[in-house]
Amino acid sequence: MGAVLAAVGFLPGLAIGSFLNVVAARVPERRSIVRPRSACGQCGTTLAWYDNIPLASYAVLRGKCRSCGTRIGLIYPAVELVAALLIAGCLVKFGPTLHALVAAFFCATLVTVSATDIRRRQIPNLIVLPAAGVVLVGMTVVHPSPVWAIAAVAASGFLLLAALAYPAGMGMGDVKLALLIGAGLGVVTPVGLMIGMLSALVPSAVLLARHGMAARKMKIPFGPFLAFGAVVALFAGPSLLHWWLSLGR
Repeated sequence: MGAVLAAVGFLPGLAIGSFLNVVAARVPERRSIVRPRSACGQCGTTLAWYDNIPLASYAVLRGKCRSCGTRIGLIYPAVELVAALLIAGCLVKFGPTLHALVAAFFCATLVTVSATDIRRRQIPNLIVLPAAGVVLVGMTVVHPSPVWAIAAVAASGFLLLAALAYPAGMGMGDVKLALLIGAGLGVVTPVGLMIGMLSALVPSAVLLARHGMAARKMKIPFGPFLAFGAVVALFAGPSLLHWWLSLGR
């Protein structure tokens, strides 16, 4: 049954991932996500349908525009693949339920804002704030409780304090992303935030090792690491939280 649900979720997930690329590219520029059709960012050539097939077109074109030969960023197929895997994973984890739908939307938003943060060092309000509202309502409907709202406010407040204490290391976009994460994770929000922060230490350590004290002036997008922690917590948060709490016994 799990394999069937994964297959059912994966192919539509690829199409959704392709759409998320459009959202990530256009929303920060306040352009329509409906029109015009997708085109090469370098030469402006409108993409034919056969050059816009998720993953397959990138492989066939070897990551280049058919018209001008400009390299297509690896992030485009990465968004498609990650979105498809997460959406399929939500169906497997939660079954064909409303919970799976809300979780899939949550994951899709995390993928989108990760893409915008990587490309532009920006987490657009037009994406993250409406999504936080949708996820909050959805999770409250699925599991009626004030915990989702409390977790959203608490997570956002925690990162707000961190941003005020160290504004060079964290932006307000991360604070708003925490609002979404809290709304989607509830009681396991601390697990997601902790994993996100710990995972961000890895590239920071690499930069420090390579560039020494100069690395302190180098910025890395924090959003994708928070998103990574949120995804881990979504799928394994209760087990990790139980393990974490058991360490103090």
